[in-house]
Amino acid sequence: MRRTTMLVICTLALALCAGFASASTTAPPAADTLKVDYFSNANTAGAPDGTLRITDPGTTGGNLCAAIYVFDQYQELSECCSCLVTPNGLATFSINKNLTANPLTGVKLETGTIRIVATTAKVVSGNTCVQPTNLNPTPTVRAWSTHIQNSTFAETETASQDATFSAGEQNQLQNECYAVSLVGSGAGICSCGTGD
Repeated sequence: MRRTTMLVICTLALALCAGFASASTTAPPAADTLKVDYFSNANTAGAPDGTLRITDPGTTGGNLCAAIYVFDQYQELSECCSCLVTPNGLATFSINKNLTANPLTGVKLETGTIRIVATTAKVVSGNTCVQPTNLNPTPTVRAWSTHIQNSTFAETETASQDATFSAGEQNQLQNECYAVSLVGSGAGICSCGTGD
């Protein structure tokens, strides 16, 4: 096993252990904070690019950050980032160019899942949305994505699904993203696309 791969595995294992240890002390996140979706046929010759759209309906009265976690088909975190979504604003992401172009392992994904956690925006060193390693889950973002289906590459669009967000999952997402930022040397960080 290559040294880099071993370092990534060890760092992720330590981060997960720390997350499970602290999960019992964290209060459960508010409802309506987690959206889940999938992508298929990304980075596939002849297939159109999929799109993820996120909006803030403005009910919280302030800016939000969409913490985005992109997982491969083996449930391993490939990329994470946090992007500003203003009240009534629309952020648009390319699956190929923004969410799967900078994988931690260097292998671009074709299929996988996306988790989106709405979190309060806070300014740190001039950045409004920092790496999603310390979430403050806040309800209300809405998301939709296009899906590139089967070998015909037909496109469908659906709303991202609501899911229950546990304190344990919050800790796991934060810790895995932190591990990516430690060992990735810039790899594993997605980009924010267009809009907001």
